[in-house]
Amino acid sequence: MTTVAGFRIEYTRFLDADGVPTQPLPAFAEDAETLSAFYRAMVLTRAFDAKAVALQRTGKLGTFASSVGQEAIGVGLASAMRPEDALFPSYRDHAAQLLRGVTMTESLLYWGGDERGSCFGAAPHDFPNCVPIGTQLCHAAGAAYAFRLRGEARAAVAIVGDGGTSKGDFYEAMNMAGVWQAPLVIVVNNNQWAISVPRARQTAAQTLAQKAIAAGIEGQQVDGNDVIAVHAAALAALAKARRGDGPTLIEALSYRLGDHTTADDATRYRDPELVAQAWLAEPIVRLRKYLLSLGIWDKSREDDLGRDCQRKVEAAVQAYLSVPQPDVSAMFDHLYASLPQTMNEQLQSATHFSNHDDHAHDTEHGHG
Repeated sequence: MTTVAGFRIEYTRFLDADGVPTQPLPAFAEDAETLSAFYRAMVLTRAFDAKAVALQRTGKLGTFASSVGQEAIGVGLASAMRPEDALFPSYRDHAAQLLRGVTMTESLLYWGGDERGSCFGAAPHDFPNCVPIGTQLCHAAGAAYAFRLRGEARAAVAIVGDGGTSKGDFYEAMNMAGVWQAPLVIVVNNNQWAISVPRARQTAAQTLAQKAIAAGIEGQQVDGNDVIAVHAAALAALAKARRGDGPTLIEALSYRLGDHTTADDATRYRDPELVAQAWLAEPIVRLRKYLLSLGIWDKSREDDLGRDCQRKVEAAVQAYLSVPQPDVSAMFDHLYASLPQTMNEQLQSATHFSNHDDHAHDTEHGHG
């Protein structure tokens, strides 16, 4: 018997759960301002996340998917991207989106059911949130191929959860990206849970990163709670993509500390002891401990950051709440150059009943 192929998956971590270096850090991590910027971005994301959940609980926002405990993945990845790159996010990637220029107000509009929140003013190349599981991967592979055909030094970056690696879209996207040698970077946020289904029930594969091997592309694993490790892996994968050396799959190991969404109750299917253990390895405290050990962070800076984040979040919320509701006709916009007769009839009917409801409301409140 002859072995005709073999592979190995490498795992990267620079900071352990206590914020102690496990190996020499990459050059960028020697810059105090860079690390402080990572930390500030993660803290802002968590403050935004907490406020969004509160808004949903008080009926001011729709169903929301929390990213608590997974901030290092989005921050480490997005901070390695260039403006001309394109992000293809799932529904839990607020950290990456905020760093890419999506405003908190835009994000709240989207989660409030207003699709105007998907038109990113400062991130025109990025795609909107993808709620169907894994379908954004095919879009990203196609965009990456277009970049290659045009000779553009750009990369498409897609983020998907561990559950998404069980979808056919995941394999199809990797397969074609491998064939095309497309500038694609796929980041798997392995937060251990696909709603109520644990990682062990998703696949018998030892790692999710090894799934890249079948597509002929590189797969690697990083500690997704270590923003330095995520950033280093993303920098290398993006540089590789831009120089025409093909796609990369990065599996970032993390943990979903909150519910799947605000429509979920994870206490029904998760052992609280496991969650408590996961909190000990979360990314924000880990980086804070390292910054404190370097003497470049202290309580005063932490307090200032907390106040600044709250101010920014509250300003975004007020801006969101002050946006006028879209007209009912918005449901029919951007569908056709010219509406078919049947849809035009629906538009007229919807407009009629909307005007009737508005008139009834005004009359009830003495405005008629």
